[in-house]
Amino acid sequence: MAELRRLRYFLAVAEERNFTRAAARLLIAQPALSRQIRELEKDLGVKLLERTTQYVKPTEAGQMLMERGQALVGEADRLWRDIRGFADGAQGVLTLGYSASTGYETAPALLERLAETHPGLTVDTKLLSTAEILAAVADGTLDAGLLRCPPPTPQLVRTLVRLEPQGVLMHAGHPLAAEGELRASALAGETVLLHPREANPGHYDAITAIFARAGISPDLRPRRLFDIAHTPVSQGQAVTVVGASTLPGLPAGLVWRPLVPAETIEIHLLTRGNAPRPAVSHLLRATTAAAREQGWLRA
Repeated sequence: MAELRRLRYFLAVAEERNFTRAAARLLIAQPALSRQIRELEKDLGVKLLERTTQYVKPTEAGQMLMERGQALVGEADRLWRDIRGFADGAQGVLTLGYSASTGYETAPALLERLAETHPGLTVDTKLLSTAEILAAVADGTLDAGLLRCPPPTPQLVRTLVRLEPQGVLMHAGHPLAAEGELRASALAGETVLLHPREANPGHYDAITAIFARAGISPDLRPRRLFDIAHTPVSQGQAVTVVGASTLPGLPAGLVWRPLVPAETIEIHLLTRGNAPRPAVSHLLRATTAAAREQGWLRA
């Protein structure tokens, strides 16, 4: 570290060609600066500066040190800045678990916003079930989790990210596909796929509450987890209620019709405790910014 400091002193003198100006630039006394340069020359065993009453200029060795030393100091500055980044969360790795439903649009938008503001922060993402995300955030295996309708959990903090509009996904040849929008009551005689309640009780209850408000009891059948192809729906055997974020990745032959009156499902970011590590704080700020930019919290 002393050598690096002396190198900075030497570069200032070599650039200014004057000890007085260099000392003023470095905010140190001139005698102290002269002493540091002599110590550097002694350590290296070579004269670095030609000194006269008229000028100061680098020797041949000094010219080499000046040319290559600038790159060394610049790299050291970058290294210190990067290392300090671990303390404020600007560098390092953050682990995020997300459910399949949040992976279509919500999670990518959050990560894109975070990458814009903190490019040195690497995010390790994991596609997991609701139960796995809740357990992993609670025990610290994950820094954060993105979920639909997570239950209140004492050791976890829920941050509302999105109120996602819901609609009916069906085969393009289904009779209801001719409508531009649908009332939930239209599903009275339909077979509706829905994840088992144990997979995500909050989401199950939110969807069945939509049917209850419409005064219907459709034929509910269990939907397979992580079935991104929506297989029974694609085969015309059933319909399902999903969020608007699924639209960009819909398989060919499927259509989505929004529910009216509008129905929304909550998506939350789960973190641990009230004093998260700096990287998690950056994620929370990116989440808030993305939600505002996307208009996600407008019901």
